[in-house]
Amino acid sequence: MFGLEASEPAKKSLKIFQENNINTIIELGAGLGRDSIYFSINNLSVTSLDYSQSGINIINKKINKDRLKNIKTKVFDIRQKLPFEDNSVDGCFSHMLYCMALSNQNLLNLNKEIWRILKPDGLNIYTVRNEHDGDYKNGIHRGEDMYENDGFIVHFFNKTKINQLTDGFKNIKIESFEEGTFPRKLYFVVNKKI
Repeated sequence: MFGLEASEPAKKSLKIFQENNINTIIELGAGLGRDSIYFSINNLSVTSLDYSQSGINIINKKINKDRLKNIKTKVFDIRQKLPFEDNSVDGCFSHMLYCMALSNQNLLNLNKEIWRILKPDGLNIYTVRNEHDGDYKNGIHRGEDMYENDGFIVHFFNKTKINQLTDGFKNIKIESFEEGTFPRKLYFVVNKKI
């Protein structure tokens, strides 16, 4: 759906992770693994989580084909308690995971779990489609800031909603960017655990 090359947010995140001595990351909602593979090839230890068994199978094939040693995978529903110890991970990355069909309460719970597993000064970097996106307020309203188009529900964000997800974090960056030919309009968010 989004291509096979690493996303621009992953490329930007790699630099931020490197500048902050982040070596071990979790990708939440890894999809087909394009960003997880990119992080792995660039010497980060990665655990890729995704809800889809078929997506994880595709990532595992890529891992075996490229003989990557620093990447693990797990089928996982991020609405559950994350399968990591407290203060055990340097960073988390997710590209458009937060804008899946997750309620505000699901997002608050996820954020608490990310805070729990991150080491002090750990980074949570994520992207979300925003209120300037062409699909915002189009299609079928599914509650909160969620709209369904072509059978796909998207949760849209404004800066207020992003700031509501900073409990235990300091926001370092919120940047607007565009992706794809539509184009999708997104925010790139960097939060540091305090």
